[in-house]
Amino acid sequence: MRLLDGRESLPGGLDKGEIMIGYVTLGTNDIVRSAKFYDALLAVLGAKRAMESDRYIAWGTSATSPMLFVIKPYDGKGASVGNGVMVSLAARSNAEVDAVYKKAMDLGAKDEGPAGPRGDGFYAGYFRDLDGNKLAVFHM
Repeated sequence: MRLLDGRESLPGGLDKGEIMIGYVTLGTNDIVRSAKFYDALLAVLGAKRAMESDRYIAWGTSATSPMLFVIKPYDGKGASVGNGVMVSLAARSNAEVDAVYKKAMDLGAKDEGPAGPRGDGFYAGYFRDLDGNKLAVFHM
């Protein structure tokens, strides 16, 4: 797939030196349940816990890669889902997209679009986690 600046995209997305996002937080009302879901799901991508406290847990694939956090909201109010918000997880292959999507379904996620081709060189699956947050797993 060609990027807007004319470069060909690299397998799994942009070069690590060009990543703009440092981390993403997803609110949860049950950190123990979320931890079990994301420990199993993100292990398929090679991620493991990188940081944690009584309010949050973060996963990453390395100390310099972007991380995904689940967090109890700072204001003490209940976590809710943002309409139009979605986190996209980069996979190394279409087979890995399939594996992550299947793992999400096995863990009780809600289907938002099964894994498959979505256009010129883009392969993705969509689901909602146990708190209703929308995620995609993709390869291009």
